[in-house]
Amino acid sequence: MSGNELKEKMEKIQDLFNLLSPCMDNYMYIYDMQNDFYCISPNALERFAIPAAQFDNVEAHHAQFVYPTDFKMLLASLSRIRDNHETFHDLEYRWLDREGKPVWICCRGQVIYEEEQPKYLVGCINEIGRQQKADNLSGLRRATSLIQELKDRSEHRIKGFIIRIGIDGFKEINENYGIEYGDMVLQKTAECIESVILPEQKLYRIVADEFVISDFMGRSIEEARRLYRRIGWALNRFIQDNCYEVFYTVSAGIVKLDDLEDQSYVNLMKLTEFSLNTAKEQGKNQYYLYTEDDYAAFSTKRKLTKVLRKAVNERFKGFEAYFQPIMDLHEERVCSAETLLRFKDEEIGMVSPAEFIPILEDSGLIIPVGIWVIEQAVKACSRIQKTIPNFRVSVNLSHIQVLKSNVLSEIIAIVDRYQLKRNSLMVELTESGYWENNPKFNRFCEGLREHGILLALDDFGSGYSNFRYLFNLSPHALKVDRTFTVKAISNEQEYSLLRQMVEMSHSINLKMCIEGVETKEELNKICMMHPDYIQGFYFGRPCPIDEFVEKYVPQKVLEKDA
Repeated sequence: MSGNELKEKMEKIQDLFNLLSPCMDNYMYIYDMQNDFYCISPNALERFAIPAAQFDNVEAHHAQFVYPTDFKMLLASLSRIRDNHETFHDLEYRWLDREGKPVWICCRGQVIYEEEQPKYLVGCINEIGRQQKADNLSGLRRATSLIQELKDRSEHRIKGFIIRIGIDGFKEINENYGIEYGDMVLQKTAECIESVILPEQKLYRIVADEFVISDFMGRSIEEARRLYRRIGWALNRFIQDNCYEVFYTVSAGIVKLDDLEDQSYVNLMKLTEFSLNTAKEQGKNQYYLYTEDDYAAFSTKRKLTKVLRKAVNERFKGFEAYFQPIMDLHEERVCSAETLLRFKDEEIGMVSPAEFIPILEDSGLIIPVGIWVIEQAVKACSRIQKTIPNFRVSVNLSHIQVLKSNVLSEIIAIVDRYQLKRNSLMVELTESGYWENNPKFNRFCEGLREHGILLALDDFGSGYSNFRYLFNLSPHALKVDRTFTVKAISNEQEYSLLRQMVEMSHSINLKMCIEGVETKEELNKICMMHPDYIQGFYFGRPCPIDEFVEKYVPQKVLEKDA
């Protein structure tokens, strides 16, 4: 065949591909194996890193857009066709998209022979990883359909709202009743939602137990709220008709579209996922209305979480242990120090403990960071005891450390490594509902006593079940925070209450430490109660160990009015 004849034939094939391309999602192709020429549907160029809809030198050009580790597999298949070992091409491998990312495809083709030699390979390519446009289980459209709808409307700003709905406790439904029952719940939930949405509103099943309702008709947020309530009523009817065999609720995240600059599918899914998760975190069986301020705070927290995780992985870079002096009123000297955690990032700067410690707890990073803090405290105590033999340090433990790690053995190992007496370390625990009737917590406190590690209840008086803890846990000391101290100084009734707490602690052989003393006047008034220890800015702010040693070792004498 002459070059002109080949060109004319391929142009006719290309015209056919151009005609059929808008009618299908897949990509047709023909490979003239004798003339080494390739032709593919033009819509493939929008998706893949293909040089052109027609090209020669086929294998060399395929090397540009076939995923490198899969290229040999393709060559082997083509070689078997040329050697008459295969009459049908059926291969699953990866092509590169226009951003260079791998996309799984299934390439099938029929070999056409001429004079018993393979002449053409004609077939179709489809993406085997592409999401379905519809869901057979729920009977709803899938995410691909929503993507297309947003794409069709991308030339104009969309007004209206999107609601993302999730079934509360769906995992438990599957676990308790089985997967098939869970599928029935999904179907019925879809039917309930469809029964109350308006004709212009569309329902999609996005992932697992989550659905999305789109309303691009400019309706108000109040309409979205009413729709959520109608869904709840429809679900209640189904649950009643099902004789309460299973009871469940749904939560929803509502995003108003009118003022959103970025109305892409990726951004809308990000915002609706945040909104739905927020509704669930706030107690479930409710909706949450997206706000930019809330999302900005969430993004900041997420960024800080990454920063903290990176810092932990880089050997706690940016973390530092600070120490605040605690004064012994009887001996009028610095007797111990509370260890406090600080964090500074090169880009963000100094971060407040009130901001980063909850993130450490939520992420579980408090476990490795907590061990690091304990070691810094024990190391500092060992250094100071060379001058003040009976010096003691205290460290705060989170409920996460106690309940989700073997922190007791870590504490003992660290204390022994630095050859400290066990009672040189005091563990501070804040009163919390997390401790209530928890066997692991009780065993932890018993372990502290058995190994001679001291225990203090921090923020005493601000938690709950306070006095019962005194008998169950047998702490060495109680600590009263500044909130209580300020009230006691300014209010006679509160002052009398605090004084009686001090007397009560002494009557059962407990030490009392009052925190938050900042002025000479406050010191004088607190001293009249005769607590054992006082802590506060009046004596010194938290500082790094070198500064602490310089200021308080040797001892600083407590000055008070005669």
